[in-house]
Amino acid sequence: MDILEGLSIVFQLNNFLLLAFGVVLGIIVGAIPGLTATLAISLLLPFTFGLEATSALIMLIGIYCGGIYGGSITAILLRTPGTPGAAATLLDGYPLAQNGQAGRALGIATTASFIGGIVSGIFLIFLAPTISKFALKFSSAEFFALAFFGLTIIFSVSSGSLLKGAIAGLIGLLVNTVGMDPLVAYPRFTFGIKSLLVGFPLLPAVIGLFALTEVFALFRRGVVDEGKVDKKLDRIIPRWSDIKALKWIFAKCSLIGTFIGALPGAGANIAAFVAYSEAKRTSKHPETFGKGNIEGVAASETANNAVTGGALIPMLTLGVPGDAVTAVLLGALTIQGLQPGPLLFSDHPEVVNSIFASVLVANVVMLITGLTLATLIARIASIRKTILVPVIAIFSLLGAFASEGSLIHMRIAILFGIIGYILERNGFPLAPIALAIVMGTLAEKNFRTALIRAEGSYSIFFGSPISIFFLAIAVASIIYSLYTQIKSNKAKES
Repeated sequence: MDILEGLSIVFQLNNFLLLAFGVVLGIIVGAIPGLTATLAISLLLPFTFGLEATSALIMLIGIYCGGIYGGSITAILLRTPGTPGAAATLLDGYPLAQNGQAGRALGIATTASFIGGIVSGIFLIFLAPTISKFALKFSSAEFFALAFFGLTIIFSVSSGSLLKGAIAGLIGLLVNTVGMDPLVAYPRFTFGIKSLLVGFPLLPAVIGLFALTEVFALFRRGVVDEGKVDKKLDRIIPRWSDIKALKWIFAKCSLIGTFIGALPGAGANIAAFVAYSEAKRTSKHPETFGKGNIEGVAASETANNAVTGGALIPMLTLGVPGDAVTAVLLGALTIQGLQPGPLLFSDHPEVVNSIFASVLVANVVMLITGLTLATLIARIASIRKTILVPVIAIFSLLGAFASEGSLIHMRIAILFGIIGYILERNGFPLAPIALAIVMGTLAEKNFRTALIRAEGSYSIFFGSPISIFFLAIAVASIIYSLYTQIKSNKAKES
């Protein structure tokens, strides 16, 4: 593989302009709730038909990288995750903004996104075949073990009461039971409503849980201008002291995001929550997570964007998309007459090299654009809340509608907003619900598939080192969370 050849292709004027356009468009689209990178690529795919294969893919890669990052902007400033993966970012990003540190949060989020994207791009270039072969070893048992480990993160993101966090997680799992059975295609808990056959979509649910819940809470408090984000954002470019303090977060969360991205079916949302949990587990001040800890922002955004390069690994080498966006990119390759797989590397090396190079360059453009436009974007948060709250409400509902162009999605967002408001007012955390919705389907489908393969024997979950590894760290995560909770309760009593 000749990365220099790829860079020479990307830096051709027309290709570079397409890449920059894609990144900026991706950031804007990603910042709008409901308009995900997947949707942006899907809408713009027809406009690439007249372009050469390399030019088309370069622009689409730019949209991909920008779109994943863009969701963090509104997550930090408005508590409205532009993308599902940004749901973990808002847990600490929004409290930081409320405390007058919006610039710091945005700067770290942008830098973390850049580092995660670059690291994953390097892995994509040098380790694509190796990682894809390892991901190929995952069967249903290994995927269930991964999902089970993901579900134990519920305890890590539950601030205050583990019991309430567990209940919230169960609510999220119950939400996943609505719709068609993933194995036998039988409707469950739809109550004769045809629109519920597909279940509750993730994005409207997340928008309702976080954005509309906040809107309802603000209306209850009387919509006063308190906790307003500093519109000046005096310090957006991160301090060297912050970057130095977060170096290990950047390193391990880049690896987490790249690895999870390389697993077919996993995505940025899973990677973000896993990284967030790991950062909290190893933090010297885990009690501050959810209250404005910059480590939480750095962890989720690093892993979130590291998924971009990781997800391209199985798509290019095996023809297996790592997430929804790469599934669309897979279609784009096919439309251009290219067949992903080992032959792609030998027959069309210029295409592969340009993709590799575009991932690296797109992240550099994203860094510059994010740091440059942060002040402009942050002015949204300086609008008086008497104006901003109704705008957020309308924006959120439109975002829910835009995700599939269906009015039912607006109703779902409102429903989850009401549920979230009631739960949050009674001290229940909302993050476990979102996490359980993300992980629930993956866990159920692979658990049942594994048992069918093993004819009902649970020994299949202990039949491979990969499965045992994930189950072991899941149990360790539960024990650690319980220990931390008991220790915290004793400290309060004393």
